[in-house]
Amino acid sequence: MKLLVCIDDTDSIDSRGTGTLAEMIAGAIEEHNWGKCSWITRHQLLLDPAIPYTSHNSSMCFVADIENGCLQQIIDYAAEFLVRESQVEADPGLCVAVIDDSLDKQSLIDFGYKAKREVLTKADAYSLARKLNIHLSEHGGNGQGIIGALAGVGLRLSYNDGRFKGTLKFDAPDNIITVQDFCAHPAVDEVRSLEGACLEAGEFVLLENMVKPIFIEGKAVILVQQLNDTNERVGWKTCSKNQLSAYEEMRTLVADK
Repeated sequence: MKLLVCIDDTDSIDSRGTGTLAEMIAGAIEEHNWGKCSWITRHQLLLDPAIPYTSHNSSMCFVADIENGCLQQIIDYAAEFLVRESQVEADPGLCVAVIDDSLDKQSLIDFGYKAKREVLTKADAYSLARKLNIHLSEHGGNGQGIIGALAGVGLRLSYNDGRFKGTLKFDAPDNIITVQDFCAHPAVDEVRSLEGACLEAGEFVLLENMVKPIFIEGKAVILVQQLNDTNERVGWKTCSKNQLSAYEEMRTLVADK
């Protein structure tokens, strides 16, 4: 059985981030032999004064491939964990959705993208969760995090939103690596240009300060830009944080059309 587990609004500016707590929940699932967990993706939601987020208003989601009979144990553990580990000023929410043929994925995806451009309510979230028979629960504060938790599940299901948590490190001489070696990393499926072209295995890439995969078409993709200097050997370099943010904003606009 496969699940999507998503949490939101657990932190404050100075505390451990929501992504760290998601990692801890995923780690506990594996330590208890309840299942195996995927990489965690971060999904940016709407930034608006009407939304009382504590940090950056982003949710964290992962897939868990679990053993039969472990669903309720995972829900109970995650709920108790959020109560125990979330910041006092936070409004944590938890969403757990079973991925099967009965799940109305499109309704969840639509909700996720709506949460990137509109102010939604807890009533909106609970109404959809009840309709789709999805676990949705609040664990402190005003519980506003349930909106982002449900939205994060939808955005992960879209296969076209979010960045992977953390940055990747490579032992590469002069910070130069081939695409083939890039894709040998378990968290990298492809290397693409900002324009969408897939790079060939033998092409060279200069590693800049932040190497972070983006979730594109269900794959972990490293985005690169072409170098304009005269180095004939190295034709590309990894994108900056600002470029990745701009790319995510662009594809959100495209999805809205």
